[in-house]
Amino acid sequence: MARMDESVATLLDPVERDRERLAVTDFEAFFREHHERLFRALWLLVHDRQEAEEVSQEAFLRIWERWGRVSAGADPVAYLYRTSMNLWRSRLRRAKLAARKVLSPQLGHDELADVEGRDAVVRALATLPPRQRAAIVLVHVLDLTSERAAKVLAIRPVTVRVLAARARATLANEIGVNDD
Repeated sequence: MARMDESVATLLDPVERDRERLAVTDFEAFFREHHERLFRALWLLVHDRQEAEEVSQEAFLRIWERWGRVSAGADPVAYLYRTSMNLWRSRLRRAKLAARKVLSPQLGHDELADVEGRDAVVRALATLPPRQRAAIVLVHVLDLTSERAAKVLAIRPVTVRVLAARARATLANEIGVNDD
């Protein structure tokens, strides 16, 4: 691997190697010049030293990944601050969503009712003739088209549609649900 790196390095002309070294040096200088100021601004914004440090590090990492384009842009400092603000807002949104999921009770959700509903459907399906049961499961549970379900059942697509329609009508009477 080292030989390959050496051969690639010798293939690069000296100007290209100097340009790469200059880009790294430029980013290091950019980092040294703006790190403390960005950190302070973020600390004032988030009121948490660790959070401010994490956001600033992530912002600089994103800038480093795109340094070729950012350094050639109109205002790399503005790009750095915009990136850090976007990162902070994104972290804030994720935190709010997590808090909402933990703190908000799920009103009206009854797991026992779900189990009873599934049991009623299974019992109703058991009353159907096997071909109707197969058609409705393929079309409505597995969401196959009538053509694909017909291939699975080795019947015509119109037959699948008829069987599924009859099964829906029987289930509507059995469970008491309208087919709307």
